[in-house]
Amino acid sequence: MKIHTKGKADEEPKGAAMDPLAGGVTGSEDDGENLQADLDRFRDLALRSQADFANYKKRAAREKDEAIKYANTSLLEKLVPILDNFELGLSAARGEGEKSPIFSGMSMILKQLNDFLADNGVQPIEAEGEKFDPNLHEAIAREASDKVPEGTVVRQTRRGYRLKDRLLRPSSVVVSSGREQK
Repeated sequence: MKIHTKGKADEEPKGAAMDPLAGGVTGSEDDGENLQADLDRFRDLALRSQADFANYKKRAAREKDEAIKYANTSLLEKLVPILDNFELGLSAARGEGEKSPIFSGMSMILKQLNDFLADNGVQPIEAEGEKFDPNLHEAIAREASDKVPEGTVVRQTRRGYRLKDRLLRPSSVVVSSGREQK
């Protein structure tokens, strides 16, 4: 029976690791540092991926909420001109007298339409007498006025509407250019 004793040549180098695939000893401490660097890099990548996924979920939820909030925009944009024409018809019916059954019936329908729009988040923009705001108003003309200061809306030719916090349609307005120059 042969007994083998370890000599200096047989000792494992300090800091060396066992290579499980090769069944022996690997190089040096550099391998451990490389493994640690790889581990740090993959840990960072995993954290970034988690953050990106969390941001994606938040963005998707926000976009879904916005899509639901403004889902009826197209329908309401098409309904607003119909409301304009209905108001013109109501003005014509007023000529027959405010006691006429046609005027009364059209007034009730106009109220229902306005209630429907309000229930869906549509608010009319009242522009007359307000300072001109290019975010809400569309200036179609300028008019000299001794009574209305410059930059103020003299009259509204077409009512504008807002859908919740967005502009559905700007008001068409005539803006004062101030006193007439002589």
